[in-house]
Amino acid sequence: MTVKEGSLEPPRRLPIDWKSAAYFDEAALMGELERVFDICHGCRRCVSLCTAFPKLFDLVDEGGSGEVDAIPKFRYREVVDQCYLCDMCFMTKCPYVPPHRWNVDFPHLMLRAKAVRFRKSGAAFRDRLLTSTDAIGRLAAIPVVAQALNAVNGNSAARTVMQSVLGVHKDRLLPPYAARKFRSVARPVAGFPVRDGELAPGKVAVFSTCYVSYNEPGIGVDLLRLLAHNEVPAVLVDKVACCGMPKLELGDLERVEALAAVNIPPLLRLARDGYAILSPVPSCTLMFKKELPLLLPDDEGVHAVADAMFDPFEYFMLRHRDGLLKSDFTRGLGKVAYHVPCHARVQNVGQKTREVLQLVPGTQVTTMERCAGHDGTWGVKREYFALSMKIGRPVFKQMQAADPDFVSSDCPIAARHIMQGMDDVSGTTRARKAHPLTLLRMAYGLE
Repeated sequence: MTVKEGSLEPPRRLPIDWKSAAYFDEAALMGELERVFDICHGCRRCVSLCTAFPKLFDLVDEGGSGEVDAIPKFRYREVVDQCYLCDMCFMTKCPYVPPHRWNVDFPHLMLRAKAVRFRKSGAAFRDRLLTSTDAIGRLAAIPVVAQALNAVNGNSAARTVMQSVLGVHKDRLLPPYAARKFRSVARPVAGFPVRDGELAPGKVAVFSTCYVSYNEPGIGVDLLRLLAHNEVPAVLVDKVACCGMPKLELGDLERVEALAAVNIPPLLRLARDGYAILSPVPSCTLMFKKELPLLLPDDEGVHAVADAMFDPFEYFMLRHRDGLLKSDFTRGLGKVAYHVPCHARVQNVGQKTREVLQLVPGTQVTTMERCAGHDGTWGVKREYFALSMKIGRPVFKQMQAADPDFVSSDCPIAARHIMQGMDDVSGTTRARKAHPLTLLRMAYGLE
């Protein structure tokens, strides 16, 4: 499309031309990085979002000319490494996104830089391991292995060795691995044994995600319970792989495409059969809704799946507006400090989780709409752990100040990170961590 200055069109993201040789041309990449960095230097609106922009501006200010042209090109990587593709600069700050003629999409430029580096040099063992969620999960699905991994993750001496060998920071609280996978504990509903006319319209397929499959299957079970309570027939998506978001953040676009080739066919069959597809982890939902259509713009199946993909609370709120969401809540939730994850905000559907939780009588929701700083594997790494805690500190303080009964985020990794940060701020917190789906299940009184 043609981009232009002064357009009244809404911001939009352009397809990622990663199939062309020009995309991986390193000289062209350096030229584009310099162009965009110069625009960012002249604006500086995004300085408070993350550490990528302060790093860029420090490099500019340290240079002899005070301009981008004084930064040695090899140091551009320092900026790229600070970007964890939260997309908040594109969504909330930058005035130069398409259709502006300057055509700035900072996160997707950082993605290009990561992809060029990956194609040229590959990735370190740690980074390949951390982004291989299916492989680790399948191994951890063996009960004795899960127990061993959890023991290692909770042992300070072992974590010191892990930091030295793998580069995983010893103080980062890591999610546990479940002894039983989600699929083995779930009871999906493949339709209800009721007469015609007694079933509320709609049917759902649940894409469980790696995290729910291997780490916290209870989140997925809660989603299924909520669907059953609201008389929505539900099935599990079969033969799925990782959504590809961890590999996207690594710049391994070929692997992202390979994972899409596994996931899209079964999802497409469900979409064409009229199923709404729900994913309980925002990053996974975003991958299918936004990123894959930009990476594979000519694949009609990818776009059909994107149209059928919903955040669970987006789906619940649509049912509420149609008068189909049950309101037979049996208990209030008290004070809930709710964090809106970046990858939920990028879906651009509004604060649907907050809207649904506020339907529950006796519930006060305090919303934090700011990046918490963990972002997938980035905040796990030895070199970025302290930065992730620094980025999240305003969130930690605001959520602690709310004196909540529950701390909640649609992103379970962010919630764990926030709880760790709140303990660092106050020494301890009385709040309990609970996923929004768990809170809604509790409000209904479902066991």
